Amino acid sequence: MAGADTSLAPLVLLHGSNGYETDLLPLAEELAPGAAKLGVRGTVAMEPGYAFFRRSPDRRLDEDAIVAAVPALSTFIEKSCVDHNLTGRPVAVGFSNGAIMVAALLITRPGLFERAILFRPLSPFAVDPPHLLDGTPVLIVDGAKDVRRSSGDGRRLAERLRRAGALVIQHELPVGHRITSQDVLTARQWLG
Repeated sequence: MAGADTSLAPLVLLHGSNGYETDLLPLAEELAPGAAKLGVRGTVAMEPGYAFFRRSPDRRLDEDAIVAAVPALSTFIEKSCVDHNLTGRPVAVGFSNGAIMVAALLITRPGLFERAILFRPLSPFAVDPPHLLDGTPVLIVDGAKDVRRSSGDGRRLAERLRRAGALVIQHELPVGHRITSQDVLTARQWLG
């Protein structure tokens, strides 16, 4: 766990496909200087890195694999926060594969996160969540030029989370799949 100020909400960072637990640390430092940061490595080995779940060859999400990953991941996050004496619930920051996993955690483990930032997500499940999110703030940031997402993916997830009771703000920036300085500015302003 990087960072030292335990009075700030810790950031839990979930990387994208082929990534590592350190990938989002520079971004997190820009978003919340001084806050504790927990970079989580996905458990699915991919070349050259890791992911939180594997996709089907036709790019469909494997919902069963996502559901199967939730218990161990949520337990790891909770235990890490307790082990490091961090007060309050963490803020989740996810990118791509990691953003989809954060969305799955929001849906299946309401109350795990204080709030969440999702860069380039799509909905992890085909149906609306059965749980209520009780006003959890969520920021979704899409890229209008993102060739790895279909038009409206983020908007559909935003609508689904709103129906479940989350307070969602969704932005579409004129960028591709990678996180840019525009993403950082948008997220930093939202965290405020």
